[in-house]
Amino acid sequence: NHPIALADVLANEGSVLDVVVLSAAMLHDTIEDTDATRSEIDSIFGERIGVLVEGLTKLKRIDFVSKKTEQAENLRRLLLAISDDIRVLMVKLADRLHNMRTLHHVPERKHKRIAQETMEIYAPLAGRIGMQDMRDELEELAFKYSNPEAYKTVTEHLAALAKKNKANITRITRELTAELEAEGIDATVKSRQKKAFSVFRKME
Repeated sequence: NHPIALADVLANEGSVLDVVVLSAAMLHDTIEDTDATRSEIDSIFGERIGVLVEGLTKLKRIDFVSKKTEQAENLRRLLLAISDDIRVLMVKLADRLHNMRTLHHVPERKHKRIAQETMEIYAPLAGRIGMQDMRDELEELAFKYSNPEAYKTVTEHLAALAKKNKANITRITRELTAELEAEGIDATVKSRQKKAFSVFRKME
């Protein structure tokens, strides 16, 4: 169920616990996909939720298809301008993230167009409002569907490197942890593998 999945993304991954936002997320397609009106939503769920749902409906009516960087930047600005309440944009970004995660259910002929929208419009917007983890995942998924051959090559290379360096990383992590403990510093040492798109971008 897409509306519930969208609310789950916001609550469990975006740490959004605002009941108004989560309710708007579950109702975000109501005006466009049903006969329900803004006034009906206001009367049943309250005006605060109705405002967000209406804002999401306005965003959905914009044509995001763009092949030129300057057009993409204009659309990003338009989205920010229309989203008087930043919560509208947060729901919209979570909506796109869930759509990208389930893009394999969409006809393949649409993959590149949707991935292009995601890379040019949504990922930069997520970064612009401080949702870095969401930006990274949107970029990764957009890369996967817009350039599947390059994505496969890079991910296979990264997997091979991770396997090759696993023992060294474990050893270094253990040594650093021991050194920190010896100095009385309470810290956790973690390793992180670069994302495929980040590696690919540096190769270009």
